[in-house]
Amino acid sequence: MSKLVLSLYSAVMWCAQPFLRLKLARRGRAEPGYLLNIEERFGRYQEPAVHSLPKDPQFVWIHAVSLGETRAAGVLVAALRLQLPGMTLLLTHGTATGRAEGEKLLRAGDVQVWQVWDTVTATTRFIQHFQPRMAIMMETELWPNMAATCAKFQIPLVIANARMSEKTYVQTKKFDGLARPAYQSLAAVYPQSAADAQRFAKLGAPLAGVFGNLKFDAVVEANQLEKGNNWRSKMRRPIVIFASSREGEELALLQYLQKKVFDVQWMIVPRHPQRFEGVAALITQHGFKVSKRSDWLDQPDIDDANTIWLGDSLGEMALYYGMSDVALLGGSFEPLGGQNLIEAAACGCPVVMGPSVFNFSQAATLAIESGAAFAVDSISQAVVAANAMVESTTTLEAARAAAQQFAKSHQGAAEKTAAAVVQLLR
Repeated sequence: MSKLVLSLYSAVMWCAQPFLRLKLARRGRAEPGYLLNIEERFGRYQEPAVHSLPKDPQFVWIHAVSLGETRAAGVLVAALRLQLPGMTLLLTHGTATGRAEGEKLLRAGDVQVWQVWDTVTATTRFIQHFQPRMAIMMETELWPNMAATCAKFQIPLVIANARMSEKTYVQTKKFDGLARPAYQSLAAVYPQSAADAQRFAKLGAPLAGVFGNLKFDAVVEANQLEKGNNWRSKMRRPIVIFASSREGEELALLQYLQKKVFDVQWMIVPRHPQRFEGVAALITQHGFKVSKRSDWLDQPDIDDANTIWLGDSLGEMALYYGMSDVALLGGSFEPLGGQNLIEAAACGCPVVMGPSVFNFSQAATLAIESGAAFAVDSISQAVVAANAMVESTTTLEAARAAAQQFAKSHQGAAEKTAAAVVQLLR
């Protein structure tokens, strides 16, 4: 039965290839990175790339679909390079922001290409071309044909920093005939939490250690953090950031700020760069002026009650958190599961989060218990909570200290995960 289900899935994925090309062309109009080397998505590689491959590279392949997974992959790559000197990295992504971030991880001899579309033909081309020693999927990614192809060519396939929310588990169970064989074919899964481990186990995945979240081991950009702290010290009013905001959330914030006036400098940093201009327009439509990061010189414009700062840059979250007294957690005020709160905590910036945090449920719970984060039900409550925090120096300093301690106390996943990978390789 499972073979029949996989065959039907494969047929659907094969027929969907023209629609993938249309989607990439549409996305490429907003983000040109999607137009780069499109044929890699189908397992076809340019001749220069073939000739530039190192002789017998013995790739360790890591797949990080988007920006967040790529940052987690960076932590693991650093740990693996310590335990596997001379490791050759094969890095794949599904999004333009992930690929741009991944370029920072490459060394001489490493290779970066797109994730292939999950057809039998494309996955076979990919595996036969690169012949990786091992495949490491980051966090949630697992594709049925790629899992089957790795099994066919006897390539150990693992999921690192693995997480699975209850919502994802319920959805996955609906396709049990397709998902279960893929999970059973894995060599190992390294879940972030015991709850994640239980869900993977129910799907037949082989558990090999609960190591925690790799993102706790991420190194904060010290120069950015110092600059942000310096800027914050020069501002007349406290600064509250809406970090990694998603569509619908900025609108809710702006509508509330139209009704209530707070002695706070607001800053919005949208999650996706293609939305920067749209959010800027949204701010002006609601009667506020916009000051963009891309227009700043030595420091931000002097804070103004009717001006909202817009963080329209990539790779500067440490700067933004360093500038801020409190952060509202994007993606948590719409049913999207929330964004990463660990980086904010590592920068000493306490977090106010909404009700939807299933993507980081364990980290959110631990942060709340430690006093590094605070849970509310709506944007309006979040604004009130953030304002109350910045009005009390004692409360704010206690929350900042708790955030830093929370981030430090949960480190160590990178070394443990890297050791497990090396053991499996050997």
